[in-house]
Amino acid sequence: MKTLEDILTRHPFLNDLPPQYLSLLIECASIEEFRPGEQIFKKGYDAEHFYLIQHGKVALEAAYVSGEGFITIRTLGAGDALGWSGLFPPHQWHFSARAVEPTEAVVFKANALRNKAKETPAFGYDLALRVGGMILGQLQATRTRLLDILEVSA
Repeated sequence: MKTLEDILTRHPFLNDLPPQYLSLLIECASIEEFRPGEQIFKKGYDAEHFYLIQHGKVALEAAYVSGEGFITIRTLGAGDALGWSGLFPPHQWHFSARAVEPTEAVVFKANALRNKAKETPAFGYDLALRVGGMILGQLQATRTRLLDILEVSA
């Protein structure tokens, strides 16, 4: 069985993580499993966690559209990070997330990560750069998906 340290050192989100930060992450982390269809978080609610997906698939969903249901903006899988909203004010989810298939993720307590970032500014800076890159990728994917939706409905 892999340890949390093994899992974290192999996750793409943490590529080239300075070794001194690994213990800070482990202190905030646990492993959770989600069943297909299980809601991981819901738009508008308090964002209390940050996730690194180990295996499985998670649908990142936008608002409910009448006649369409929830619109999946992006499907995330192994190697992806999810849930940056817990790291930045106002600490509320901007999207909803649902497991599409059995999913395992490393789950971090967002308030603990924020506290570690305040206590160790260099760690906070490193984390902010990683999350910033993730947000940029998600914004670009969301833009593309919304343009696709608008094209179909036109």
